[in-house]
Amino acid sequence: MSAALKLKVITVSTREGRVGGAVAEWFNRYALEHGGFEVELIDLKEVNLPVLDEPKHPLLRDYQFEHTKRWSRLIDPADAFVFVTPEYDYFVPGSLVNAIDYLSQEWSYKPAAFVGYGGISGGLRAIQAAKPLLTSVKIMPLPESVSVQFVQNNLTDGVFTPERKHEDMARLMLDELAKWAVALKPLRGN
Repeated sequence: MSAALKLKVITVSTREGRVGGAVAEWFNRYALEHGGFEVELIDLKEVNLPVLDEPKHPLLRDYQFEHTKRWSRLIDPADAFVFVTPEYDYFVPGSLVNAIDYLSQEWSYKPAAFVGYGGISGGLRAIQAAKPLLTSVKIMPLPESVSVQFVQNNLTDGVFTPERKHEDMARLMLDELAKWAVALKPLRGN
């Protein structure tokens, strides 16, 4: 694995009282320790994209607004993504759908995986439902993921403490993500 691979860990939930930040902080630290990637944590709440407002199709990459240009600059250099997401009504939050819709070429030919969290499903239904969205912009979603069931049981004073199974899932997922990132890189011509 090459340390030159760039992984963007994206915190998806933007609502007040969310626990996604704590889960993302843990995963970000774990990904850094893994050593297969240069890791950057991105929070969609801080990115603060409005509902898609670009007048031109993202395929053209002719962005009119600074928030889109900034989002493009964050995503474009990535070799892989991990979306840290809750499950809302058997799906990912609208913030992820909106963030994906803003761009096109910046996502192409890059693998992605998920760290899902929630109640009994641990976000698995949301993860599965999001995969067709990712493939529409040529992201390769991996089958490997991290699923945190009953996430509140792993939170103390706003800090997420993983169980061994979460770390094992994360290691396997990151190993696979690195393989796919290397394999897809030639398709992007860089």
